[in-house]
Amino acid sequence: MAYYRRALPRFLKIKELIESGAIGTPRIVSCILYREIEQCYQDPHHLPWVVNPEISGGGLFVDLACHTLDILDFLLGKIISVKGHANSQGNAYPAEDCVSMSFMFENNIQGVGIWNFVSNSRGDNVEIIGTKGKISFSTFGNSAISYYDENNKLHQFNIDNPKHIEMPLINTIINELQGKGFCPSTGESGSRTSWVIDQVLKDYRMKNDLQYKNE
Repeated sequence: MAYYRRALPRFLKIKELIESGAIGTPRIVSCILYREIEQCYQDPHHLPWVVNPEISGGGLFVDLACHTLDILDFLLGKIISVKGHANSQGNAYPAEDCVSMSFMFENNIQGVGIWNFVSNSRGDNVEIIGTKGKISFSTFGNSAISYYDENNKLHQFNIDNPKHIEMPLINTIINELQGKGFCPSTGESGSRTSWVIDQVLKDYRMKNDLQYKNE
């Protein structure tokens, strides 16, 4: 599985902060991603495959949210319970363009998330709040990692992504093949993220399938 963020230095720093107890015991997570609708998604006769559920299985939520959900699995553990809502607010393409969800990890951490792809601007933020502090970061890009300690003092870490962004994960695969380590992104971990997405979109897909058959 090519969930390469599991090997990027910026996310390894976040994992280090959490595991060192910098924020105490993690309690809750919130994530939000929103984007304006791009021009390429506004021509119904020439839509990219990524927003055609018959090809992609969903829309931009499936394409992008999986990276946030997978990195949360890497940082905090397995998600075991999921409830979600999805709809099409812009009606520009067949797939959903707005999704919200609540979820719980096996260690009782609770989380919420929302993704919208018909907004007027862009935002990307994940926040993990613990008993002694919190960490906020973006899934995409190179923005600074913000860590607030138990005195609410802000510490920031600017860690650029490598030029070849998938190279750190590729190196872990090479090391595992040579018996020198292991790759953190596996078929098993990837299947957990796919399960979460399926749970979120289950009712929406069922509703759309019924509508399609009725038509």
